Amino acid sequence: MSINRHHKETEKQEEFKDLGFGTRASEGGTRLLNQDGTFNIERRGLKDGWTVNIYHSLITMTWTKFGLLVFSFYIIANLIFACLYLIAGTNNLEGAAGISMMDKFLDAFFFSAQTITTVGYGKMNPNSIFANSIAAAESMFGLMGFAFATGLLYGRFSRPVAKILYSHHSIIAPYKDHTGFMFRFANGRRNALIEIECQVVFSLNKNINGKSTRSFHTLPLERDKINFLFSSWTIVHPINEESPLYHLTQDDLIKAEAEVTILVKAFDDSFSQTVYSRSSYKANEMVVGAKFSNIHGREKNMAYVDLHRLDEFERVELQVLAEY
Repeated sequence: MSINRHHKETEKQEEFKDLGFGTRASEGGTRLLNQDGTFNIERRGLKDGWTVNIYHSLITMTWTKFGLLVFSFYIIANLIFACLYLIAGTNNLEGAAGISMMDKFLDAFFFSAQTITTVGYGKMNPNSIFANSIAAAESMFGLMGFAFATGLLYGRFSRPVAKILYSHHSIIAPYKDHTGFMFRFANGRRNALIEIECQVVFSLNKNINGKSTRSFHTLPLERDKINFLFSSWTIVHPINEESPLYHLTQDDLIKAEAEVTILVKAFDDSFSQTVYSRSSYKANEMVVGAKFSNIHGREKNMAYVDLHRLDEFERVELQVLAEY
């Protein structure tokens, strides 16, 4: 069945919704939302203050990048002040015993490291106005720099972020008398998430009056809310006559550049705040004719869920395969 005919049959359904990406069709199969929850859209011309953008970047970047940035800043600052001490002359640093240029540089560098951290071992100390002025400026710079880094660390630790692990693929599996679109996810942290809600939106390109337009459908779910997420949760959208996925083949989905967008909302019991998580599946990430493998078990009177197998599935033959 063609996509246009299918949409004519579903015109009486809920009106298409816009997630905020606009109805203009995506080009070249570009996804709207990446699987890690980041938006695949670049916003240009933002006029926020540079301090706002820098702070947001420092708060949201990965821990690896943040650690490398702080370490690099520390090394560069010490290199700059070491050069200033060399200009002032290491003879103005009492206790500096370096003779060669490299030894003098190392004396200046490690004295800078002691000054910027206000450690001050006492082996070396400035003994001129110029050297004391540089040391005073560096001490103030170090205090402000470490205070800024401490504030960033607190902001990063205190910012509640949900770590939801999604299956890499979504599947179309047998479900009751029809089939169902399914994916599953779990909490990737040891904290408790309560009052979890899930919203799933299906979008695809349509040809309306000769113009390609992006349309959005909210997919009704078997269950869109649970109280606790200690195990995994398999989201199921029944594919019946009222579903926008009804009678669409995987080739149809790929041709229409279909994408399923997921928004998960939960209450983080550790921070007592609401957290959100996003992800998406493109048509080539949907497996038709499969079912998820069992990842639950019991050992020593304790139930467990193996999150390493969250994406495992088995191929099955759909009884209604002819519809696809």
